[in-house]
This record gives sequence, structure tokens and C-alpha cells, in this order.
Amino acid sequence: MQSKAKTVKEYLASLPEDRRVALEAVRKVILKNLDKDYEEGMQYGGIGYYVRRSVFPQGYHCDPTQPLPFAGLVWQKSHMSVGLMCNYFEGEADTWFRAAWLKTGKKLDMGKCCIRFKKVEDAALDVLGEAVRRVPAKKYIAMYLKALEGRSTGKSAAKKKSKVTAKPRTKAAKQAR
Repeated sequence: MQSKAKTVKEYLASLPEDRRVALEAVRKVILKNLDKDYEEGMQYGGIGYYVRRSVFPQGYHCDPTQPLPFAGLVWQKSHMSVGLMCNYFEGEADTWFRAAWLKTGKKLDMGKCCIRFKKVEDAALDVLGEAVRRVPAKKYIAMYLKALEGRSTGKSAAKKKSKVTAKPRTKAAKQAR
């Protein structure tokens, strides 16, 4: 649920006590491991961690008025969530994260970059901390720019095109062509 809170303190104060305690525990781990070139604030209705404008002034390509998001911490109706944008890019960060989490024996409930949990005990806090520490802002910016470059060179469009032009597999599909 997106909050209208203007500050992290306001956001945390608006939460039920059990959720606030859990988010504060996760927040503490993130802040302890966060590179100095990131900062914390409210972004997209939750607690955001983003690249400082002094480091990456152009901001987020989807909304240049926003600083480049790195991570988010939110409360939803049925769970809490930590989004790590570095896991959105396929490669080292995502592969390492999934393997490290699974080694803890805790269930990984994860979308492309959002890790969902109901209680703080369900979260592998040491893995979250290491994931944040492993991606300083300069490394994250390089990952982000590489992904944008791939979009502008049409690499992702080429993948889509090859799927569309693939030969039909069934007799009915061949007849429809």
C-alpha cells in the first residue's frame, strides 16, 4: 500500500507495531551496509534507497524527477517487501542472491526483484545485508547504464522478434499462417 507519508519517520509511525518492528530491523541491516553514495528517503510510497543526485544527477529514466532507485522497503496488506533493483538485472547479483538465500534454509518468496516476507524471522537478514554491501552505487550505476544500453541497441527487441517469427509448432498454427 502506498503511503502518503513525507518522511521515513512518519511512514514508520503509521505502521502497526509488529510491522514497524520488523521493518525497522530490516532497515537497520540495509543502513548498516549501504554505500555512502546512496541515501534513504520516501520514494514511490515507501522507504526508498536511491543514488544521491550529486553522484547520478540524471535520475531514473522512467521518471527523471526521481533519483535512481536502488532498493525499497514497504509494508503491503499481507506481507512486507524489500525490493533490490540490482537483482532485476540478470547476472551476478541476482544469481548470487538466490543461491545465498536458499543456503539459509529459509523460503524465498521473490518476484523479479522483490523479496516478500510475513515476519522478520522469515527474512535472511544477513543475505540482505550482504546483497546491499556487494553493490556500491558506482557498480549499480554501471549495471543500470548497461541495461539501458541494451534497450537502446535493440537487444531486447531482437529477442522478441525472434519469438514472433519462429515457425509454428502445430499443424493448425501452420494452416493459420
